Amino acid sequence: MSLDRIALRGLRVRGHHGVFGHERRDGQEFVIDAVLWTDTRAAADADDLSRTVDYGGLADRLSAIVSGEPVSLIETLAERLAATCLADHRVEEVEITVHKPQAPVRHPFDDVAVTIRRTRR
Repeated sequence: MSLDRIALRGLRVRGHHGVFGHERRDGQEFVIDAVLWTDTRAAADADDLSRTVDYGGLADRLSAIVSGEPVSLIETLAERLAATCLADHRVEEVEITVHKPQAPVRHPFDDVAVTIRRTRR
């Protein structure tokens, strides 16, 4: 069976993650991309939101994690976000990208990001 994708890209949330004291004190914007693999046929057949992943609710859950308890690494943050997505029994696989566009890098750059892919299997 082929799975469908639901994507939430560019979710912007202020958080206090990082290894440096000023990052935890001052905070910064993080940008989250989440791609979920699921079977959407039952929802489409019934035209019923309760049979699929509600991306509004997903955005709320992911935002709460990013704005919540600080961690040192965006790798840790990505793991927590992935686990939240996989807590929904309909999600078989998830890809999370955490962007840290204001990372403390001494050279000009466009973005710093970590992408992880996790599966229920």
